Amino acid sequence: MTETDELLHEVDEAGIARITLNRPQARNALTFAMYERLHGLAEAIDADPAVRAVVIQGAGGRAFAAGTDIAQFRAFSTAEDALGYERFMDRVLGALERCAKPTIAAIAGACTGGGAAIAATCDLRIATRDARFGFPIARTLGNCLSVANLRRLSALVGAARVKEMIFTARLIEAEEARAIGLVSEVVEDAAALAERASALAHLVAGHAPLTLAATKEGLRRVRDEAPSEAGDDLILSCYTSADFREGMEAFLGKRPPRWTGR
Repeated sequence: MTETDELLHEVDEAGIARITLNRPQARNALTFAMYERLHGLAEAIDADPAVRAVVIQGAGGRAFAAGTDIAQFRAFSTAEDALGYERFMDRVLGALERCAKPTIAAIAGACTGGGAAIAATCDLRIATRDARFGFPIARTLGNCLSVANLRRLSALVGAARVKEMIFTARLIEAEEARAIGLVSEVVEDAAALAERASALAHLVAGHAPLTLAATKEGLRRVRDEAPSEAGDDLILSCYTSADFREGMEAFLGKRPPRWTGR
C-alpha cells in the first residue's frame, strides 16, 4: 500500500486497485494536491499491466466527495486562474477517463461538484440508498462546468437532465439516479457497497482487457466533438465575476449569497 494523509491507494493480489479519497472530516472535499495525486495514480495504473480494475471510493461513509475544497478558490485573482483551474480539472478527469482499465465509482453519501465529476468519468457507478448527486453551483458558488464536463454528463443522462440538475441546483437521490442511468445499481448501505464493488471489480477484471479498453476508447471518440477550449469565454464570464467572489465568500461564511448578475 502507498498512501498520503488525504488519498490512499492499494492494489490487491487479484489486480484490483482501490483509491480512497480520505478527508472524511471535510466530506472528502478535494484539495488541488489530491487532484494532482489522482492524476498521477490514473496514469500509473494505466501503465501497470498487473492492474485489471479500479475502485474509487470515499472514506468515512458520509460522502464519496463533496467537490473541490472551496477555500482553494480564494487565491483566484486573474482570468488565467479560472482557465487554469478548469484546464487542470480537465487534465485530471481526462486521465481517469483515458485509463484503459475499467473504473468503478463506489458512492456513499454526498457526490457533488468535483466528486460527481470524478464519478462521471468512471465506467460503472454503484451507490448506497443515501447517496445524493448534483452540481448545486447555481445556488452556491456561481461558477460553471467546462464544456468537457457538460459533454461527459450529457452523454450519461442527456442534455435536458443536465440542464434541469444545474438550473434547479437540486441533489438527485439514489433511486432517481438509477432510473436515469446515472448509476447502475443501488445497494443498502456502506457494507453492501464495499462487497458489491469488490465483486464487480473482480468480475470485470476477469474479462478480456483489450475488449474493455477498446470499448472505452471507442465510446470516448464517439462522444467527443467540440474541443474543450470552445468554452473558455463561458468559464471567464463566471469565474472572473463579482458573483463568483460573492458565492465563495457566502459559502465559506455560511450565509446565503446575494447575486447581482455581474
